[in-house]
Amino acid sequence: MTTHGGSEPVFCTIVPPHVLDRLARNEDPALSGPARRSLQRDAMERTRRRLTTVVGAPAVAPPAGKQAEQPHRTIYDARHGTDLPGTKVRSEGQQPGKDATVNRAYSGLGATFELYLKAYGRDSIDGSGLPLDASVHYDEKYNNAFWNGEQMVFGDGDGEVFLDFTIPVDVIGHELTHGVTQHTANLAYFGQSGALNESVSDVFGSLIKQYTLGQSAGEADWLIGAGLLAPRVTGTALRSMKAPGTAYDDDVLGKDPQPATMDGYVHTGSDNGGVHINSGIPNHAFYLVATAIGGHAWEKAGQIWYDVLTGGKLKEDADFADFATLTVQAARERYGAGDALQAVQKAWEQVKVRTR
Repeated sequence: MTTHGGSEPVFCTIVPPHVLDRLARNEDPALSGPARRSLQRDAMERTRRRLTTVVGAPAVAPPAGKQAEQPHRTIYDARHGTDLPGTKVRSEGQQPGKDATVNRAYSGLGATFELYLKAYGRDSIDGSGLPLDASVHYDEKYNNAFWNGEQMVFGDGDGEVFLDFTIPVDVIGHELTHGVTQHTANLAYFGQSGALNESVSDVFGSLIKQYTLGQSAGEADWLIGAGLLAPRVTGTALRSMKAPGTAYDDDVLGKDPQPATMDGYVHTGSDNGGVHINSGIPNHAFYLVATAIGGHAWEKAGQIWYDVLTGGKLKEDADFADFATLTVQAARERYGAGDALQAVQKAWEQVKVRTR
């Protein structure tokens, strides 16, 4: 594992700002109100994250008596407030309680820990047994979930557009993977490196869901956030790795703007240079690799991506071509000149990213 010195002041949310921006402009206060409050809260948390980075986050050591390669989960209830972490409601090893949100958060942290350990030999987010903390019931009708550099935080959603953010396990895996990236390649959260940061979280979030369900690449739906959208929304998820741009097409949310290839690359100054939109391109490349290889996607395809993320060669400001080139190298080094290498090469050609 390679850990870069110092972390970027990254505040990562599952719902892109452009989605909340559109909701905030809606004439219906039941839609615009929660979206505006969520945007304001995100802005405050983003500032807090920057300050934490400047001052320095406290070092967190595994608790005394914690067994190596075993999770140490703690779930807190924010009770619709914003002071973190909140009241402790479930610790490692305790039986499920009556609060389904608490139970889902606990299970999702465990599923993420297990995938990284069983598939890649990684002991928690930092590789050294980092305790996994999460706060649920954050704020009132908060339409997001985020990793703040130290812990997970989940909103309950507004019930109009978004449901409880602990429902999709891939959302939990996505956000925790931002922590893995923080402790490894530390990809800068802007432009193509930021889109790679988001894509890596979608990739491993999807793999965590597939691992939990025991699905092959061919059986998986390749959706990010399925089950998160309320019944009134015309859509299936936040994003689709199989078919970027098709996750939703709704009169309130608008149409999913993600491109599948470089032909549709979006040049924008918003959302840190379109990190949530352009992530569709490397997302689609991974889908193509995984389905071409077949079997369980967390094995060969996931191993190649993990090798690149943790191998020490991926620069913090890497662009798509840098990442693609390293995946080709990783496929060749681990699997030789066979089907895996050919799948990687062809996938990047299909999304029109040139390797160097």
